[in-house]
Amino acid sequence: MGKKLKELAVSVTDNQLALTVKESAQQIWLAGLGAFAKAQEEGGKVFDALVREGEGIQFKTRKMTDERIAQVAGKAAGTWDRLEQVFEDRVARALGSLGVPSKQDIDRLSKRVVDLSAAVQALTEGKAVAKVAATTAAPAAAKPAASKPAASRAAARKPAAARTVPPVTPADVLNTLPQHPASE
Repeated sequence: MGKKLKELAVSVTDNQLALTVKESAQQIWLAGLGAFAKAQEEGGKVFDALVREGEGIQFKTRKMTDERIAQVAGKAAGTWDRLEQVFEDRVARALGSLGVPSKQDIDRLSKRVVDLSAAVQALTEGKAVAKVAATTAAPAAAKPAASKPAASRAAARKPAAARTVPPVTPADVLNTLPQHPASE
């Protein structure tokens, strides 16, 4: 473009030079406007493309972050579980050294009390039946004294064996214990 102006300047008068400069300035202005319009048009497209790419990156980043958080949370939960177990073991050892019974000890004792209570209940019911059988057998028949205990034992065994003993719970056992006044 500069070369063209020089050629024109030599061959053309000043008026023509001014006209040529004005024409060149007009072309430069129009080229600038065209570039601006093109940049504006393409810029919107580029901007939209950048927004879409940014959204994709944000989605991937969130996904990776969530996975990482889940991994760390899993490790932390495992660590807390181990810490809790260590704490429980130490407390159990300390209580054991002080002579405090454990839950298993209390459960075993409760089961033993229930079993013994059932046995006592069965024996008590057997004796009551034997007494009733002995009193009803004596007036009905005048048998020799030696046969009375054998008959009462046989009578006591039959009803006790035929009868099912209901299960006894720890609460039932506690209700059968004698009550002590609170003031003692």
